[in-house]
Amino acid sequence: MIDKQKPLPIAQLDAGDNVIDFGIGQPGLSLLPLELLRQAAADRLQQPERAILQYGAEAGDGYFRLALAEFLSDGYGRPVPPQHLFVTNGVSQALDLICTLFTRPGDVIFVEEPTYFLALHLFSDHGLQVVGLPTDEQGLVTDVLAEKLKYQRPVLLYTIPTFQNPAGWTLPESRRRQLVSLSQEYDFTIVADEVYHLLNYTAAPPPPLAHYGGQSVISLGSFSKILAPGLRLGWIEAAPALLAQLANAGLLQSGGGLNPFTSAIVRTMLEQGWQQQHLEQLKETYRERATALAAALRHHLATATFADPEGGFFIWLTLPEAIDAGDLLPLAQAHKVGFRPGAQFSSRGEARNSLRLCFAFYDTPTLEAGAARLAAVLAAG
Repeated sequence: MIDKQKPLPIAQLDAGDNVIDFGIGQPGLSLLPLELLRQAAADRLQQPERAILQYGAEAGDGYFRLALAEFLSDGYGRPVPPQHLFVTNGVSQALDLICTLFTRPGDVIFVEEPTYFLALHLFSDHGLQVVGLPTDEQGLVTDVLAEKLKYQRPVLLYTIPTFQNPAGWTLPESRRRQLVSLSQEYDFTIVADEVYHLLNYTAAPPPPLAHYGGQSVISLGSFSKILAPGLRLGWIEAAPALLAQLANAGLLQSGGGLNPFTSAIVRTMLEQGWQQQHLEQLKETYRERATALAAALRHHLATATFADPEGGFFIWLTLPEAIDAGDLLPLAQAHKVGFRPGAQFSSRGEARNSLRLCFAFYDTPTLEAGAARLAAVLAAG
């Protein structure tokens, strides 16, 4: 017997009543464009295109990739050929597919320290040997990478080069060029997680790594951060030879291309200009929220340090060295505030005095209240 009185979960994370959880790395519900997507779906379903209900082409619907290529060309400020695009179910699925096809258990993969914590989980699922590389305020230290490559060779290097999760830095163009040059010299593939690239709140970042990459870069993008996570729709940008390897995967040969129906609806969003309009609104909102949280943190937490976010979703807060952010979590729960401890983002369990705060989920007053609660946690700890 099903208990219909007991509510079932409908979303991945639920902070609970009156809890301000900075650990939720998602857009707030009020920012999800339900009406726009309703209009896009109605428009697409009025068209006589039954093929959107069929198994899709392995690389993704061709008309959608044309619309996506035009959108990305405008957003990136450089041409993106549709032949260089491959449709995915989002970055997580793309990473899983890449690991399936390009790695074997025991292979070495290089990552940044810190890095996206759930990517570490995914690499662990594939039995990969993860090796962390140092970063600074400009991202991956490519000179150290060059020395490391003289005695250890990775199959893949996973990087988040723009508005990095969790640290927020952006890799400058000189390091991007050096990174790609090293990948070609030492024969490894760069997997660039670039989901925040279009969410800049100040100056535009350098071009995505695929701009420099030839045969050695696989660039990942997603509508999760710029439209709605529930769509489970993203893309890979890479050279056609790399995309051919992905299209030949058993997953695609058996089930066809990924998300043909959803991509048809989002195609309308792109063609009508609604995606670009929504993106501009998001950037304005996130810029205001990032500014407000940064100001509140400076007001309430004088001993903490961080860089003002120039894009993305996050502030990487560093506390005095003697404080372990993980130890503060039980106390934070008592104050009805949450965060992600820095050690979760390290392949070596480091960054213990740091924590990640997301400003995308809550409105400005809630962010300011959360900063005050966080200050109370530190005072009590």
